[in-house]
Amino acid sequence: MTLIDKAPGRPAADAGEPAEPAPLAPAARLLPALGAVYRAQLSRARVARMPLLFVATFQSIGIMILMRGVVDGGSGPEARAVVAGSAVLVVAFVALNLLAQYFGQLRAGGLDHYATLPVPAPAVVLGTAAAYASFTVPGVLVTAVTGALLYQLPLGGLWLLLAVVPLTGAALAGLGAALGLLAPRPELATLCGQLGMSAALLLGVLPAGRLPEPLRWTRELLPSSYGVDALAEMFGPDPDAGLVVAQLAVCAAVGVAALALATWAYRRAARG
Repeated sequence: MTLIDKAPGRPAADAGEPAEPAPLAPAARLLPALGAVYRAQLSRARVARMPLLFVATFQSIGIMILMRGVVDGGSGPEARAVVAGSAVLVVAFVALNLLAQYFGQLRAGGLDHYATLPVPAPAVVLGTAAAYASFTVPGVLVTAVTGALLYQLPLGGLWLLLAVVPLTGAALAGLGAALGLLAPRPELATLCGQLGMSAALLLGVLPAGRLPEPLRWTRELLPSSYGVDALAEMFGPDPDAGLVVAQLAVCAAVGVAALALATWAYRRAARG
């Protein structure tokens, strides 16, 4: 006679039968869970990622200084593109590169912990993406102001960062999370994140007019390029409001699709 009783209504598993994967925990309400994940990830990012934010900011400022002798002088379209691309590059470094690494490591070990919590998958993905995007705000602002002063661009258009940072951050963070969750190994997730950041550097900072034709088409596939173009338009003497809204709308649509993909990848990884 054994001391271990079978659960009522559930037959005991055979010794050689593989155990079924544990189901995801019952989901709590989305908004409270989203707020909890956001606060936890933002606190973690401030402690662990602050040095990397300085690196991303100084890297972008250094690129602008190097490009000063390459692009046209004054406040021409190439100068506007360099400043806008360098500002958005800070978002790409944190939201794309670091988030791909984070979710890659989480998938390798730690995702089971999230699966046991009553936190819905969209809350984990959206909360983490929002925290990493918010974390980039100081660096983006410092880079944009420094670049505007360096290239004699007007500062009045910097208010558009209120829209550019969350929209490009959502698109790049969703892409970074999806890369980290879909990569079979953490090393590949890190590689994919770095390649994505390199693409943002090459296709986002360099003026589109100086790129070969194949790279111009490739640039259209990069979600952050629409935020770069919108911000560059605001640096001009007579911004086209319709064009700016259209660029931001495309960026928002890509962001929704990227976050949906990341949510699906999270559920897939959590279920094993």
